[in-house]
Parts: sequence; structure tokens; C-alpha cells
Amino acid sequence: MEYLVTMTTRVPDGTTEREVAEVRTREAAHSRELAARGRLLRLWRPPLGPGEWRSIGLFDDEGPDALERTLAAMPLRVWRTDEPTELGPHPADPGRGEVPVAADSEEYLVTFAVEGPSGTGSDSPAGSKRAGDVAAEGRLIRLWTLPDRDRAIGLWQAPGADRLREILHSGPVAGWRTVDTVPLTRHPSDPAQVT
Repeated sequence: MEYLVTMTTRVPDGTTEREVAEVRTREAAHSRELAARGRLLRLWRPPLGPGEWRSIGLFDDEGPDALERTLAAMPLRVWRTDEPTELGPHPADPGRGEVPVAADSEEYLVTFAVEGPSGTGSDSPAGSKRAGDVAAEGRLIRLWTLPDRDRAIGLWQAPGADRLREILHSGPVAGWRTVDTVPLTRHPSDPAQVT
């Protein structure tokens, strides 16, 4: 099962820079181990405010209990809280590894809900065809359903936010869709290979 995990770290007052550096070094090594075992698929940083320290990770684990064990074993967990979201399969998902991550593009997590007539969702024939088209263009990397099944979330890439908006506002269900976009920055420990 795949999970999107928002990880928020709060370093306690009085912690030395050396202690922080040691934990971060151990965290990076552990992240490489998780990636080698196929547990950590991707790692990003969302936009951060002053004093914030957050990451978003895409994990693959055997279930919620196994994911909790994986997250609990990570060195930064001593200062971190995790918010996992179980990701469900989406019929229009291009599939893991099918769309390469491009070095000349920025990545975005896009959550959307379709609020139109029956049969107009992203899993409709028209929505699935559009998803296939943008995946073939190298723009839609992955697509999942969210637990409430009324929403989906996708990992997208585009040369910039304006181009992403053009892509998202085209297609057969654009007028019935609400969209929330989070720009992502690659984390130094991201295991993805960039082409």
C-alpha cells in the first residue's frame, strides 16, 4: 500500500547544531536504506514558513501498522510528528516508474474533486483518456484516490506553475473540478532518479 506522509519536525529549544547535524546525518542514511528496500519512494519539501521544518514522503508498506514501524524507526522521529494518508489505486494512474521525473520540470501535488454530473470524474472514460494523454506528455507522474473516494491526488510535473495551470484547466472535466496545488522542492534524500 502506498502512503503520503507529511512529516513535521520541531527541534527542542537548547538542542545544539551538532546534535541536529548528527540526527540529520543518521536520517539521510536511514532514508537511503528505506529507499533500497522499496519503502521510501519519494521525498519532497513543501513551501515552508519561517521556522518550519517539514517534508512529504511517498512510502510503500504492508499496511498502517507496518508503516508506523517504518516511521518510528527513522532517527528524526524523536522530534517529528507524522500524518500519513493512505492512497488508493486510481484507474487512470500511469503506474509506478512509467513516467520519468524530468530534471527541467517542477513537481506539484494536486488534490482535486470533481463536482459535476454523474460520470464526469477523473475515472470516467473522458477523464481517464485525458489522464492518459497528460501522462504520455510526461506531465502526470502518478494518480491516486484519497480515503473519502470523492477526491483524488496526483503527482504532476511541469516547467512552471503557469504551464501546470494550463494543463489542469484543460480537458473534459476542468469546469467541474476544484483544485488544490502544492509546489514541491526535491528533498536532498529523495531517492528518485531524474532524467
